[in-house]
Amino acid sequence: MALLSPRMKEIFSNQKTFVLGTSDRGGNPNTVPVAAVKILDDETLLVSDQFFVKTLSNLRENPKAALSFWDKDSGEGYQVKGAAAIHTAGKIFEETAEWVHALSLKAGHPFQSKGAVVIRIGEIYSVTPGPDAGKKIG
Repeated sequence: MALLSPRMKEIFSNQKTFVLGTSDRGGNPNTVPVAAVKILDDETLLVSDQFFVKTLSNLRENPKAALSFWDKDSGEGYQVKGAAAIHTAGKIFEETAEWVHALSLKAGHPFQSKGAVVIRIGEIYSVTPGPDAGKKIG
């Protein structure tokens, strides 16, 4: 288990787009930009599924995910990796659907959540350019 630091949470909260990575059972990678993402607690992230096809298929075959985010000005960034669980019913899904509906109204684009992917953070890596890029930090 790894925990998000206050600095990581600050960078996260200023993001508009994140990169979500998954792979199928055979290890074939897939990455997608995602925007409806939030921190549930210091070791758990939530990603709403509006449009996942290959990502969803991958998570069903191999429930592991990586999410990258960075500060566009400083370049400081992080990649979190962890176990992913898909929720298409129940409290987590219902709360996610309400949250995404409110986001869509604010954005002026009609979209809805098909599901919620909850990632329990297992490891955190630096993606900041420089000698520590790729170094496990949590």
